[in-house]
Amino acid sequence: MLLLVVILLVGSALFLLTLALMPPVLEKAKSWQDKRQKVVEKELDKLFYDKSPQKIMRLYYIVPPAFGLAAALLFKSVLLTAVGVVAGFFVPNLVLKMRDTKRRQQFNGQLLDAIMILSSSLKGGLSLLQALEVLEEEMPAPMQQEIGLVVRENKMGVSLEESLRHLGKRMNMDELSMVINSILVARETGGDLTKVFSRLTTTIRDNRKLKDSIRTLTLQGRMQGVIMSALPFVFVWWVIAFNRNHFNIMLESETGRMLLIVAIILQVVGMVLIRKFSEIKI
Repeated sequence: MLLLVVILLVGSALFLLTLALMPPVLEKAKSWQDKRQKVVEKELDKLFYDKSPQKIMRLYYIVPPAFGLAAALLFKSVLLTAVGVVAGFFVPNLVLKMRDTKRRQQFNGQLLDAIMILSSSLKGGLSLLQALEVLEEEMPAPMQQEIGLVVRENKMGVSLEESLRHLGKRMNMDELSMVINSILVARETGGDLTKVFSRLTTTIRDNRKLKDSIRTLTLQGRMQGVIMSALPFVFVWWVIAFNRNHFNIMLESETGRMLLIVAIILQVVGMVLIRKFSEIKI
């Protein structure tokens, strides 16, 4: 009887504590959701993505439990389950980042065609603004979306130079910055934009050829980096598949845990160094 009373009292105390803590917890969660939704809305606006931000926000509530459940079923480890839940929170950000990267790559691929259209329009007697309007009509997204935004900003009273600077800040690309700076300098000094665009086309093509050559020459080093980075993880997985208790001696002793931490740190440092050595910036 006494045990039952104690259980009831403890249960009641926990229930009341939960009720007391629930409002501030919900308020914090709602505040975090509102802030995160504003960030997502800005990212979707930059991507000209017509989907509702609520659909992206749902991923923050669906993916972490799904990753945690998958880790629990596959590894049956509390630690790895927690890691899966934490990793799930980064998936929506990764989705947005991948879409942004893909969009920038598409924009960069359209840049040479856009310069040629601008040059042809200027040779036909159009002004730069009219050439941009032609470019908006002729090019597909994302070039059409970004140039359309430049044209609309100009029609709303923003100077063309400032609109082009806004475009450079949004896309943040070296080749686009070179094009925009060349246009701004030519407009200030009275230079011939058609000749500027012709030189830009040659420069960008030569630059891309050089980047392709460097990428080809460093392919072996980059592949070695990928293999050497993945090899320790594959080895650990292979050993655990045959003997789950193989690393217990390392995990159960202080020295073993310290050595594992040092090995992980050195592995990460090695991955970063291999990546740095395989990159050549031009």
